[in-house]
Amino acid sequence: MLRQALPLDVLIFGGGAAGLWLLDELVRGGHSAVLLETGALGAGQTIASQGIIHGGFKYTLSGAMNDSACAINDLPQLWRRCLAGDAKPDLSHTSLRSECCHLWSNGRLLSKLAMLAASWVLKVKPMPLPRQDWPAALKNMRGSVSRMDEQIIVPRAFIADLAQQHHHRLLHIGSPRRYDIVRDAKGNVPQVVIHDDTRGDSIAFAPKHIVLTAGKGNAALRAACGLGTNAMQVRPVHMIMARGPLPLFNGHCIDANKARVTITSDTDTQGRCLWQVGGQISEDGVSMSQSDLIDNAQRELRDVLPAVDFTGVEWATFRADKAEGTTAGGARPSDAVILHEGNIITCWPTKLVLAPVAASRILHKLPAPSASPIDPARLRDWPKPEVAMPPWEIETNWTTTSGVLRVA
Repeated sequence: MLRQALPLDVLIFGGGAAGLWLLDELVRGGHSAVLLETGALGAGQTIASQGIIHGGFKYTLSGAMNDSACAINDLPQLWRRCLAGDAKPDLSHTSLRSECCHLWSNGRLLSKLAMLAASWVLKVKPMPLPRQDWPAALKNMRGSVSRMDEQIIVPRAFIADLAQQHHHRLLHIGSPRRYDIVRDAKGNVPQVVIHDDTRGDSIAFAPKHIVLTAGKGNAALRAACGLGTNAMQVRPVHMIMARGPLPLFNGHCIDANKARVTITSDTDTQGRCLWQVGGQISEDGVSMSQSDLIDNAQRELRDVLPAVDFTGVEWATFRADKAEGTTAGGARPSDAVILHEGNIITCWPTKLVLAPVAASRILHKLPAPSASPIDPARLRDWPKPEVAMPPWEIETNWTTTSGVLRVA
């Protein structure tokens, strides 16, 4: 049964990069919009990402300007303007891990040719560096080193930045709170009701459109909306973390036509340097146990970074699932995937950098705003979702280089 409800232009499920960027775009466009989150903002794909604002380099390593590279070739400039506060959304309070990353090869001819081909077709190009300008982590190494002006954001700071700007429009609906999705005979969702049983409070919304941006959680949401669940595929990765006496360093080691390892660094709450390691090693690690992946990571990193001393470094891993729109054969989509079914739009941005593209395409599917602005007082007292912590802050078991487990 429908109850008296607050009219909305758009109700968003999912508070990661795609949902928050979309919310900002909607509000600036005059739409009445609210975002619902069942867990912590950014939990899952966004907080687990390495934060690199890719310009398409790794997708050109085959020597061609493929669809993935084309889709993101212009985006680093947009993100750069937003991060400087010169474009919307204003991300000037988002912390950066680095203004650039470094590319280095192992000296193989194929690696050199791949880097050369990338420099021909990209707007953000790898710039070869003279040896005296190489970062300390790459000193005395064979091969070549280039600088790539791709900024690297702190994902948690990015989420917190947008969340602070739209605080009263963010509502937490996770346990002990719950929600009901009301469907009609035409397959639309005319009403969503959220409940807080501990406070005896409920709010009903009557949205013109529902947008699902919950990553892996889109599967359950689509089922609740009466939609098929085979529209989504999941690509797992097994990421490596290292902390301790390490240099701050960000970069890709290019081996033939792939990124053998991708390293981004941060500082944890204890002031320790933290490396997050992805790339091919994290994809190969899906079939490995934690201990096997750590052993492999130690060998790989010592091989590609012989100048780095890993004495006293502690290691851990975490698994993450990258939810994407389904493709033939399960290949990675080259672009954001958006489905429009009735008054429900489902979005998988595919990559962090594509959040603005996904938001723009969704906006083009929506009619002009028509609902009255929401009274912030009606939502002010509803519980707000917190921002997710990065994986290294919640991991408790770390392994030393001698294989001894310790609790953080």
